[in-house]
Amino acid sequence: MKLKALLFLSFSHLVLIAQNDKELLWEEHFNGDSLSSLRWNYETGDGCPDLCGWGNNERQIYNKDYVTVKDGFLMITADKVGDTYYSGKINTRGKAEFRYGTIEIRAKVPEGKGLWPALWMLGSNIAEAGWPGAGEIDIMEYVGRQPDTVHTSLHTPESHGNTVNTKTTVVPDLARDFHTYGVSWNSERITFFIDSREVYTFSPEPKNEDTYPFKHPFYFLINMAVGGNFGGPEVDDSIFPQQFIVDYIKVYR
Repeated sequence: MKLKALLFLSFSHLVLIAQNDKELLWEEHFNGDSLSSLRWNYETGDGCPDLCGWGNNERQIYNKDYVTVKDGFLMITADKVGDTYYSGKINTRGKAEFRYGTIEIRAKVPEGKGLWPALWMLGSNIAEAGWPGAGEIDIMEYVGRQPDTVHTSLHTPESHGNTVNTKTTVVPDLARDFHTYGVSWNSERITFFIDSREVYTFSPEPKNEDTYPFKHPFYFLINMAVGGNFGGPEVDDSIFPQQFIVDYIKVYR
């Protein structure tokens, strides 16, 4: 018993040292009463004419009025007004972009069929490389038609944008509380975590621009879609309004 206790204490000490060795590079705690324009951009509309339905047959119109900051939380609200669905979408493009590191995002997903909240990243070279050439890191996707299921995925040119590099993880009573979603990312692999538990690692061979377009800076996106190819064709209109809440984002070197 004494040996086990000693080993446990030694391991705990090493974990603490490892955590303290991480250098906090950037953090967002959504303080104040509005979204910082120095850090975030709004995306508005329905994607038309270039990407109607934002490429996924989504039903919502993004409007900055559906993005609020209060009591240290970012809140994205999805609602139906008349025959129109509204929601919010923001990104850090050109303002906060990162290459490698450990990312942690604490968030609470809503409930309801037809909702599709997501925490994700796109390559900052998307204007030149296009999609999926620039790469996409889906830190967390959730669809209300699949309760208690978290999707973690990557999109690459080799997969032609199809969701083949992916893992689903069941988290009981997912929508009842906040959970921490994260990735550890370097030139060799991307590992996904939920509440500090490793759930998926992506490390293809060989690594080139087709298989691993993740060797350049990426920026954050946070949104909640309604319906769409992934959200599902059926939307339960009785659920609205619903909120997707984000507590913080931390990026460690």
